[in-house]
Amino acid sequence: MLRSTSATLLDIKISGAECFPERALGRKPREAPRPGHGTPFGGIVPSMPMTLRGARVVLRPTVPSDVPSLAAIRATPEVYARWQGGEDLVAAVREDLADPGAERWTIEDEGAVIGLIQWSAEADPDYRHASIDIYLDPAVHGRGLGTDAVRTLARHLIADHGHHRIVIDPAADNTAAIRCYGKVGFRPVGVMRSYERGPDGTWHDGLLMDLLAEELTP
Repeated sequence: MLRSTSATLLDIKISGAECFPERALGRKPREAPRPGHGTPFGGIVPSMPMTLRGARVVLRPTVPSDVPSLAAIRATPEVYARWQGGEDLVAAVREDLADPGAERWTIEDEGAVIGLIQWSAEADPDYRHASIDIYLDPAVHGRGLGTDAVRTLARHLIADHGHHRIVIDPAADNTAAIRCYGKVGFRPVGVMRSYERGPDGTWHDGLLMDLLAEELTP
């Protein structure tokens, strides 16, 4: 499923703007790695990933001081509908950051925290691939920042980690997220029926999308 802030939210699972993956720009994190997704690097996750720079955004390693800003973004209706997290979102974000099964970056635009992006990987060499999740502050939707963040991380996974395939799984009704991922080069693979349970307790379809290394857009 690769779900600034301050109370005003100037602070990538996004609402209807341009890019908000279900989880991606708004989608709840899983409590444990999903089937087919293991720990990156054969079970070893670096303690501090490098800072990545896109055309507009900066992806820097997430630190504890980011928690209040990220919790405020998670509390927005658009993001909460996808990522959920219970009543204590500060605790939920802290729990996510303590999970060693993914690498996470805080997304910044001109120094302001605007979201989070993360990735995990299948370590089995016969099925090796990476997956991305993202959520973004709805206040910055529609500006191409989510697209830039996803493209920047995808480029890193291909160039620096040698991944030939990357997947992402927005909600099937998250047209903005699907459009965002398509701009990066992701293509629909198929609908996963009754894939994820929403806040209302009902099951909703997901869309599996993937990107091959040679399909990444510049």
